[in-house]
Amino acid sequence: MKLSGTYLFCASPARVHAALTDPAVLQGAIDDCEAMVPAGENRYDAHLRIRFAGMKVRCAVKLRFEDCRPPASFTLSLEGRGAPGSVQGKAQLQFTGTGRKTEVWCEVDVQVEGLIAAVGPRLMQSAAQRMMDEFFRKVGEQVSSAA
Repeated sequence: MKLSGTYLFCASPARVHAALTDPAVLQGAIDDCEAMVPAGENRYDAHLRIRFAGMKVRCAVKLRFEDCRPPASFTLSLEGRGAPGSVQGKAQLQFTGTGRKTEVWCEVDVQVEGLIAAVGPRLMQSAAQRMMDEFFRKVGEQVSSAA
């Protein structure tokens, strides 16, 4: 499954890049993220409760920041497991802007397996896109309120 989006922030590229690699910001922007635990350099273990297509599950997701080029770009790798299946993927983020305006382009490629994959590609695509849009909206709120 592929997702993409462009998001506008009222902050500098350096500030937005820093926010999107800050575990506290990530935890606050990910719905039902119970914990974000450091697991090495640029690595975190996220503990989530996910509500998706009528299912409520707990899962552990390993996050790894790669190819960090502040304030221009980074790649986020993720791998998660829970009772209904597993997810694995990469998100590529690129930042452009000057001063107090930043545009973030995000492209995600995710593979889902198990019971959760049986939900149906269209429903899953739509729900995942909404989750991504909501995540970036919440990051935007945090970046704006910290300004």
